[in-house]
Amino acid sequence: MSLAIEKILAPATGQPFQPQVEEADQKLNIAVVFTSVESTLAALKEAGDLATSLGARITLLVPQVVPYPLPLESPPILLDFNESRFKVIASESPVETSVQIYLCRDPFETVVSALNPGSLVVLGGRKRWWPTREKNLASRLRRAGHEVVFKETE
Repeated sequence: MSLAIEKILAPATGQPFQPQVEEADQKLNIAVVFTSVESTLAALKEAGDLATSLGARITLLVPQVVPYPLPLESPPILLDFNESRFKVIASESPVETSVQIYLCRDPFETVVSALNPGSLVVLGGRKRWWPTREKNLASRLRRAGHEVVFKETE
């Protein structure tokens, strides 16, 4: 796993933003794990509501899987493309949002190692009666000791 990009973005237009350097480390952090664009937008909205009421900030974790034939430093999707895509996605958030893109082989191990113990994680996924990849990730994160909020989308 290697952290490829980390960008801290101000809140969406019209939202107040007061960067507080001294309090930044003391603020609660809500992690949103990228699953798909639609699901992640729903999860960011849910996390934004939580962050506003709790006085927290949001970190969008993006595990970008690099297949084994390629070196870990050479992802199949350009980092510039992903950076601009996630800047647009994170701009929908009403609070301070940090985007962290990780180049990895195993997305679950990457997410677990990027999270602090007992983190609050918000995940989005499609509403299905069978276990989906997103629901399995939420279950695994709960077993790893994290508090998980699962936001279902249609």
